Amino acid sequence: MEALLTVILPVSLAVIMFALGIGLTLDDFARVARRPFVFLAGAVAQLAVLPLIAFALVGAFGMQGALAVGVMILAFCPGGVTSSVLTRLARGDVALSISLTAVLSLVSLVTIPLLVALTVGHFMAEAAPDVDISSLTLSIFLISTVPVAVGVGLRRLAPHLADRIERVLRPLALLLFLCIVLGAIAANWQALIDHVLQLGPVLVALNVAVLLVGLGVGRVFGLRHGIGRAMAIELGTQNATLGITLGALIATTGGVFSGYALPSAVYGVTMYLVMAPFVAWWRWRTRSAA
Repeated sequence: MEALLTVILPVSLAVIMFALGIGLTLDDFARVARRPFVFLAGAVAQLAVLPLIAFALVGAFGMQGALAVGVMILAFCPGGVTSSVLTRLARGDVALSISLTAVLSLVSLVTIPLLVALTVGHFMAEAAPDVDISSLTLSIFLISTVPVAVGVGLRRLAPHLADRIERVLRPLALLLFLCIVLGAIAANWQALIDHVLQLGPVLVALNVAVLLVGLGVGRVFGLRHGIGRAMAIELGTQNATLGITLGALIATTGGVFSGYALPSAVYGVTMYLVMAPFVAWWRWRTRSAA
C-alpha cells in the first residue's frame, strides 16, 4: 500500500499532467498577452474568488479538521484536464479554457504550497502536521510542472508524434483519474459514510456557486457568452487528481489515503454530476439560438 502513495499515485498524476501538456502549444500561453483583461478576470476568479467561496462554505457548514483542509486544497487546484472538453461541448470559448488551464497549472507551483501551509495551520491548530513548503513545491514541480513542460516541448518539436501519443494518453489519463478517485474513496469509506451529509452538500454547493460566478463575471464585464461559459467550467472542473495527491503528500493514515484527500476524491464524482446538466443545457440553448 505504501508503494501506491509513494510511486503509483505520483506517477499517475505525472502521466495525467503530461497528457495535459501534450495537448498544449506555446500559443496557448502567448494568447494570454493578446487578451490580458479576459485572462485576468478568469485568473482572479480561480485564484481568489474560488478559495474564498470554499472558505465561506466550510465555515457555513461547520466543517473542521482534515476535511476542511481537503476542501480548501481542492479550491487551490487549477482546472482539470477535461475542462476544455466540457467547454467545447458547452460551446464555450475553448481557447480561453485551454489558456487558463495552461498558465494556472504553472502558477499553482507557487500558490499551492503557501496556501496549503496556511490552511493546515488554520484548521488543524495543535494537530497540524508539519508542512515543508520547499518539499511540497519540489514535489509539485516534479509531478505536475515538469510533465506539462515536457508535453508542451514534445508538441513543439514533434507534433505528429505528439498527436499519436495524445490519442493513447487521453483515455489512459481518464482511466488513471477514475482509479485514483475510487481508491481514495475506498480508503476513506467509513469517513465518507460518517460525513457524507456534510461533505456532499459543501462540494455540490461549491460547484454550483463557482459555475454561477463564472457566468456572472462574463455578464458583469460584458464579455461574450462563450467566455462566461468557459470561465464557469474552468472554475467548476478542478484538478481533483492533484488535490488527492496533495492530500497524500501532506499526511497518510496507516499507509493509505488520509482524510485530506477525501474531498477531492468525492468532488471527482460530484463535479461531473453537477456539470453534466449545465453543459447539456448550454449546448441545447446555443443550438436553439443558432
